[in-house]
Formats: sequence, C-alpha cells, structure tokens
Amino acid sequence: MSISHAPPGSLEPDISEIPGSDSPKVASPDLEPIVPTSSRRTRVPRWLRRTTGPVLLLILWQLLSATGVLTSDVLASPGRIAQVAGDMIADGSLASAMGTSLQRVAAGLALGTLVGTGLALVSGLFRIGEDIVDAPVQMLRTVPFVGLIPLFIIWFGIGEAPKTAIITLGVTFPLYLNVYAGIRGVDAQLIEAGESLGLSRWGLVRHVVLPGALPGALTGLRYSLGIAWLALVFAEQVNADSGIGFLMVQARDFLRTDVIVVCLIVYAFLGLLADFIVRSLERLLLQWRPTFTGR
Repeated sequence: MSISHAPPGSLEPDISEIPGSDSPKVASPDLEPIVPTSSRRTRVPRWLRRTTGPVLLLILWQLLSATGVLTSDVLASPGRIAQVAGDMIADGSLASAMGTSLQRVAAGLALGTLVGTGLALVSGLFRIGEDIVDAPVQMLRTVPFVGLIPLFIIWFGIGEAPKTAIITLGVTFPLYLNVYAGIRGVDAQLIEAGESLGLSRWGLVRHVVLPGALPGALTGLRYSLGIAWLALVFAEQVNADSGIGFLMVQARDFLRTDVIVVCLIVYAFLGLLADFIVRSLERLLLQWRPTFTGR
C-alpha cells in the first residue's frame, strides 16, 4: 500500500503524467469550438437574396396581367414593357432622351452643389454668416420648389433656364442642411487639440472641420441626387421638346402606360446609378471611419 503525503486540501498528483508510470492515460474530452451567433449566416449569396423580392414582384405582375386582372389600359405587362423598351433603344429615342435629361441634372446638380455648399460654409464657419444666411435659407426651404415654377417661367422663359433653376433649387437645401450640420457637429475637443498643436484658423478648417463634415456632406449629396431626379420630372413638364419627361407627356396624351413605365424605370435606374457612385465615394473617402455593416 502506498501512502500519499500530500497535504490536506491539495490536489493529488496525476500519476499518468509521471514518467515510467504504468497507469492508463485518461483521454481528454473532445472540445467543439463555439461559433458566435453573428458568424452563423446563411450561405445564400447576398445578391440572390436582394433580387428575390423584385423577381417575385415581376412574376406576380406578369400573372395578374396574363389573367386579365391588370388590363393594358391600367398597367401594361412586364413582357410588353420589355418589348417597348427594346424598340425605343433600337430607334435611339430612349438614348437621346436620357442624354438630354442627364445634361439637365448635371447642370442643376453642379449649381446647387456650389450654392448649397458655399452657403453652408459661410453659415457654419462664421457666426455672423449664420446670423445673415441661416434665417433666409430656413425660410426659403419651407417653400415647395414646385410652387415656384410659374415664377421661374416668368423670370427665365420656357427654355432650359427654368428647368435648370428648378433642379438647382431642389439640390441646394439638402446640401446646405447636411454640410452645415456636419460643420457644427465636429467635436470641440478636436478643435482644442488642433489649437494646442499650433494650427492656424485655416489649418483647423482644412485638417479638422472639413474632414469632420465630410460624412454629412456626402449624405446631403445622396439626398440631393434623389431630389434632383424628382425635380427633373417637374422641370421637363415645362414646355419640353426632349428628355424623358417629354416622352412621358407624349405617352400620357396617347394613354401609353407601357412607355410611361419604361420612362419611370429609366428614372429609377439613373437614380440608383447616381446613388451607387456616391456610395462608392463614401467608401473611398471615409475609409478612416469604421461603421456598422449589419449582422
């Protein structure tokens, strides 16, 4: 008999680990790694999940049209719309209308960006600028820009100028609000840190304020792009002889719901393309800012 000399309360030595011991070794239990819930995701590709909803909607739409629930004078079927879109692409009318509408949006967006960003910089960086600029801008932005169309026609005529003015006005205010909020939302401690490092006023604006306001500016640009396409729909109702809105007016007169839907799809496609470009700019310019991407 062997007597253990270990003190009371202490652990007994594992004799299986003693060299030369003939005792059988106890097998260690199999450990399974714990997988976090956030990593237990479906293996279905995300692009497939995102396209499921639109595809199901198209199938339902086609079924309702084929069964006669949706008549052609109410809403054309997806097959008919695809055929009309192919015809418009083949004869060049759709490409020409898209080019004209893109030029109008680009001109209005450029002017609206300059005006909105400039006013936001003056109002956000200077207190006297805020006192002078902010109140009139807040008053004007509550006026629906569509209601100013008659005045624009009186002031600028019925050419391209009122169309560009409508888009410019619609773009200006979202950019102003977001850039102004971005400037005023910069952390005061960052300003104090910059001052302690000896940065001048322009240095603070360049290295602290403007980078801090960039996320808000890009958000405002995304809002402005959406409003730009909305304003274009109204602008191209003003005695237009070209553009997507002109095609819609003609289709309305002849009760062509297929052409109207094609034009609406083009509007949506161009809007999504513009939004994709801005989102790509966000990923490129805001790499320093980690964000939550969902689970």
